[in-house]
Amino acid sequence: MSRRWTDAWVVVLMGAAVACTPSEANHQKSAGAAPAAAQRNEPTAARALRLVVAPQGNEARYRVREQLLGLDFPNDAVGVTSGITGTIAFDDQGNLLPAESKIVVDVTRLASDKERRDGYVQRRLLATEQHPTVVLVPHAVKGVKLPLPKSGVVKFELTGDLTVRGVTRPTTWRGEATFDDGRITGQAATVFQFEDFGIEKPRVRSVLSVDDDIKLEYDFTVVAN
Repeated sequence: MSRRWTDAWVVVLMGAAVACTPSEANHQKSAGAAPAAAQRNEPTAARALRLVVAPQGNEARYRVREQLLGLDFPNDAVGVTSGITGTIAFDDQGNLLPAESKIVVDVTRLASDKERRDGYVQRRLLATEQHPTVVLVPHAVKGVKLPLPKSGVVKFELTGDLTVRGVTRPTTWRGEATFDDGRITGQAATVFQFEDFGIEKPRVRSVLSVDDDIKLEYDFTVVAN
């Protein structure tokens, strides 16, 4: 593997309360402005279920097909990290709540079978000093309904915005979840191309070719909280 492959207020409220009599202040309190959501006539969704990434049992990885010089067959370059945190929240209708849902992957901990590759991925491809995480914000899921089953296996499709190196794109993840009385394990994966996130494909002499596709895989364990 060549050297080239080696590589979020302060808000000050000044009210008229100081100029009001107690009765005027009480009147303002009772007839005060409605909440922002009500002013906009927007419905407020109550969270019914919160799933949290468990401390163990989570692993994310990239997989890229490459053809190396001197080999007669292609192989997969695979990098893995277990630095994953996050939450997925649902309302009482079973809809995802994007404002309360986020999965964060620490890509500074990505490791493959080649240290040179890891260095190149960290410094050149992902620029982890400036962008140490990859973030998924789920928006919708198909195949999962509330109440969640206490047991069994369910296939699902999740859509959400993925941010890689400061670039955000919509993605679709397909996977399978196993339910065990509040504990959910499974796998999900998505595929995109280097250019989708403005990542330049490696071009080096020891690597004859690199596929356009990057596959992201997530082995997950989440628990009800």
